[in-house]
Amino acid sequence: MSVVTSVCCYCGTGCGVLIEAESGKITGVRGDPAHPANRGRLCTKGATLHLAAAASGRARVPELRRDKGAPRERVDWETALDHAADRFRRIIREHGPDAVAFYISGQLTTEAYYVFNKLAKGLIGTNNVDTNSRLCMSSAVAGYKATLGADAPPGCYDDIESAGTLFVAGSNPAYAHPILFRRIEDARRANPDLRLIVVDPRRTDTAAEADLHLAILPGTDVALYHAMLNVMLWEEWIDRAFIAAHTDGWAALRDRVRDYTPEKVAPICGVPVADIVQAARWFAQGPTLSLYCQGLNQSSCGVDKNAALINLHLATGQIGRPGAAPLSLTGQPNAMGGREVGGMANLLSAHRDLDNPAHRAEVARLWGVEAVPERPGRTAVELFEAVRRGEIKAVWIACTNPAQSLPDQNRVHEALQAAECVVLQDAYADTETAAYADVLLPASTWGETDGTMTNSERRIARVRAAVPPPGEARADWAIATAFARRLDPARGPRLFPYATAEAVFNEHRETTRGRDLDITGLSWEMLDSGPQQWPFPAGAAAGQVRLYGDGVYPTGSGRARFHAAPYRQVAEPIDARYPLHLNTGRMRDQWHAMSRTGRVARLFAHVDAPRLAMNPSDLERRRLKDGDLVRVKSRRGEVVVAAEASEAIRPGQCFLPMHWGARFMGGHGVNALTLPLFDPASKQPELKHAAVQVARADLPWRMAALAAGDGTTLLDAVQPLLRACDYAAAGLAGRERDVLTLRLAHSEPLPEALLAAFDAALGLDDPLAVMRYQDRKRGVAKRVRVEQGKVVAARLTGETAAFAWLRDAVVEGVEAASLRAWMLAPVARPPAGGGGRGRIVCNCLDVGEADIVAAIAAGADLAALQSALKCGTECGSCVPELKRLVAARRAAA
Repeated sequence: MSVVTSVCCYCGTGCGVLIEAESGKITGVRGDPAHPANRGRLCTKGATLHLAAAASGRARVPELRRDKGAPRERVDWETALDHAADRFRRIIREHGPDAVAFYISGQLTTEAYYVFNKLAKGLIGTNNVDTNSRLCMSSAVAGYKATLGADAPPGCYDDIESAGTLFVAGSNPAYAHPILFRRIEDARRANPDLRLIVVDPRRTDTAAEADLHLAILPGTDVALYHAMLNVMLWEEWIDRAFIAAHTDGWAALRDRVRDYTPEKVAPICGVPVADIVQAARWFAQGPTLSLYCQGLNQSSCGVDKNAALINLHLATGQIGRPGAAPLSLTGQPNAMGGREVGGMANLLSAHRDLDNPAHRAEVARLWGVEAVPERPGRTAVELFEAVRRGEIKAVWIACTNPAQSLPDQNRVHEALQAAECVVLQDAYADTETAAYADVLLPASTWGETDGTMTNSERRIARVRAAVPPPGEARADWAIATAFARRLDPARGPRLFPYATAEAVFNEHRETTRGRDLDITGLSWEMLDSGPQQWPFPAGAAAGQVRLYGDGVYPTGSGRARFHAAPYRQVAEPIDARYPLHLNTGRMRDQWHAMSRTGRVARLFAHVDAPRLAMNPSDLERRRLKDGDLVRVKSRRGEVVVAAEASEAIRPGQCFLPMHWGARFMGGHGVNALTLPLFDPASKQPELKHAAVQVARADLPWRMAALAAGDGTTLLDAVQPLLRACDYAAAGLAGRERDVLTLRLAHSEPLPEALLAAFDAALGLDDPLAVMRYQDRKRGVAKRVRVEQGKVVAARLTGETAAFAWLRDAVVEGVEAASLRAWMLAPVARPPAGGGGRGRIVCNCLDVGEADIVAAIAAGADLAALQSALKCGTECGSCVPELKRLVAARRAAA
């Protein structure tokens, strides 16, 4: 067995991992205790990376569709790349370089990002290269640049332990950045005086831990921060000496916030005046570390939100020293690295600006090309809208899934259908986007790739391959390089001479010389010894931990700038027709579009299907109860999901996780609802909020199914049913083996031919192995397949009460004989004590909510739960929920 050090491929925390491999396969993963980001810890997602690596569904060979509507066929690499080059070359010749585009990903290595950026802007001559990081981090980029002068987070993770106040805004790190939340928990245990303020419309697990939770109404962040600054002004909490010495624009901001008194803002934000005042005092007393994410970024005024928060740091001098910084948390592992190499439509390498002629000339010289195009490229939403209108004819998509992740999915699917040529470069062949690919290029992924990535605290780490990629898959940077050489045989080989990822890194490093992120003192070999923060200029002994301690900023004047924008209401206010605020966010155990985590059965154990969380009063007003199916409509589309009563949601609001797409539910998924409007400066779309209506979905026909086998193959088999039904929820269950779970509801029975094909796929058409029950009068039909005395597949139509306990029976391998009386009864009620295990709270050790609640009812506190059931003693991701369950029991008592 070999052990290779690398980095986790999920969020921007950048956790170090030790990958265990044997005989060319990844067999295990552990946290790297030597890595400063996580110190050996991993969350539920990172701890199951080896299971995702072993799952099927990979793209293994190049595939090509020669005619629209025809299936793709297997080809060799030369044929696939030649075809793509010919199509792009012809389109560029006939329509110009801006008729093609590249849409890439914050999951790529920095080296792959660099090659794509140079390919588009240097070789082809178009700035139409954007990234899914536009959906999560571009407002943070623009906010930093507008105030501090450069896209450079000034703080670090060690500031958590040095802070006096932690100000968490628009982020739920207990779910989205669990390892950082473990550090917050540790810091608060070590320093009981450390205060935690959380700004979030929902009472998340992070908010439940807060000393002060500001449950603001959606989109009112700017008003809140202006009101806090108003308090600081009146109570003289500002640092006038710092403002005078190191900032510009104070007078305009001071005049702006004078009208934002706590008394005026409290009803706007929906929080008490006293809480605004308390937050302002704690923030100003500091040292204060702000941690913020998509709640600020994914907004049509996201730059204003970011900048208004940074205003508070500048006004109180809370920057440039231990424990004091505005630190944006990135959602993807290498969103930061992509920004470093200019992998966005408005950026150039090493934080250069596309609209700066000197910067364009400098990059052209570094790349050895005549010029870099002046015209800004299309950003993510604009790019696919241009594809839909036919202005962009060909789009190359790498390592991302826009047919699930972009807002207003109906229009995105129209765009992909309209494109003359869609090239998809991905590790997986079964994403929602893959269906539209005319050329599918298999790419290597985590554990198979060499390169570098940069985390949220500017720390560059080596990504290493532990095993070779499967089939004919290749590294992303190598695919882009090979395409560039074919696209322009005269210049391509000269401009793209790279034989290794290290060669790309070395060229990128040289472009940073003299820039704010200078890494000319950092070599590939030095990264072998451990990750390093930038800047790391030539001659330095180590990277710089914190920025701006000297009070000098990378602006023309050397001074930071206050941002005096007014508060603007949400882009889509509620009204009589759409009376509810819809908020979106993350689940604990899934990540992004689930193209990786959706292959790991145990990661469905905490939440197994999309559910719309609503306040009980809103459910009651609509005569709904927990578990009812509801139709959620926005002005763009609709989805049907189960409703869930939640006291964490304020009346008038609802919440739906962002992860669920068409591979796991009916329609186009959650983003059929979301808004394509974007911030005018950052072009980041309003993915967090939309106005919706919710009503009962009357769908009398019901079906449920279960099957043990390969999870990816089984999910492939159910796709026709998902597309045919109003309500569909597909997922996986189990730990030692995969078990498909499927629940459907529709206005009328599905066609018999469709059900027959499904039965055949699950082996439910075998008369010798399948027990059957049918009651045509009641519309009830059941099929149960038994192998070696155990249930391995079942379909329940018309009567599905047995689903939960039958699922657990299949997962646990219960003998079929003991279940026969219940499985094939007219109404299959669960046997005594057989209601199913329910939700799994502790995924690491497979501890269910029912067992935890029973222990709490018997008097157990958190320590007793951890001692008796061991829950919360591994990764710790479930500890906030355990605390919440204990507190709920005490409140009930």
